[in-house]
Order: sequence, then C-alpha cells, then structure tokens
Amino acid sequence: MLEWIQENLWLVWLVLAGGLAVSEMLTLDMTLLMLAGGALAGAGVALVFPGLLWVQVLVAVVVAVALLGFLRPEILRRLHKGEGYRSTFDQLLGASGRAAGEITATTGEATINGETWTARSWDGETIAAGVPVDVMEVDGLTVVVHPRNKPLGS
Repeated sequence: MLEWIQENLWLVWLVLAGGLAVSEMLTLDMTLLMLAGGALAGAGVALVFPGLLWVQVLVAVVVAVALLGFLRPEILRRLHKGEGYRSTFDQLLGASGRAAGEITATTGEATINGETWTARSWDGETIAAGVPVDVMEVDGLTVVVHPRNKPLGS
C-alpha cells in the first residue's frame, strides 16, 4: 500500500486539492481555494518528478503563498467592491440593541441583532443593564455603544 502511494503521490495531491476546494464552499474566504491551487501545483510536480517529495512540497508551498499574497487580495477586492456591499461589522454601525449587563468604559456586554457582543461605553459613563443602546463604532470584536435616549456629548 505504501509503495502504491509513493508511486501515485500525484493522486494524493489531487485529492488534497479537491478536498480543499470543496471545503472552500463552506468558508467563502478564498484561503482554502488558494491552498488548493498550491496542492494542484504539487500534483503537477509529482507527475514530472515522482520521487522528489521535497520538490513537490516546496513548489506547493511557494505557489500557495504566492496565491495567498497576490491573487486572493485582488479577488476579495473585486468581490467586495460591488455596490451596496456591507461587511458584518459595517452592518453593526448604527444598529440598536440592549445592554446585556452593566457596561463601563472598559467592559460589558450588549445584545445587538440577537447576538451578544463584548461592549464598552462610548463616552466612558456606566450604562445599566437593559438600557437600549446604539452602536457608535466597532473596535475589533468589541462594540462601542451609547444609550439610545441620551443626547451625544452630555
């Protein structure tokens, strides 16, 4: 069995490329597709140089890194450039929710669109649990909120 795998390593690379390409359909991030491209390059090298595993791996890694570094950003830029496209974080800006617990300048939780997010107060004041809030900005995975019925700057 091991001998068959060594003689048909191109098929292993091909199966790996196919598995990565199919897995890409679950993530839609284009990362796994770029890795599949590297595996496909490894399969091509395995056909030409069947006994040189290190060359196959080297070519697969170089091609995958090149695709990730050069092709993927351009593909994502073209996909996200469409009119009306808003990322999940962009959709949070201006959204309304409630303080899930007390929110301070450094810590707290808010429920926005049915999801619980780490939150902090926009103006540094404490917001009591249950108070309606609006998302003023998104800082990483933390929403910065302000009480809905309180004027800004007061």
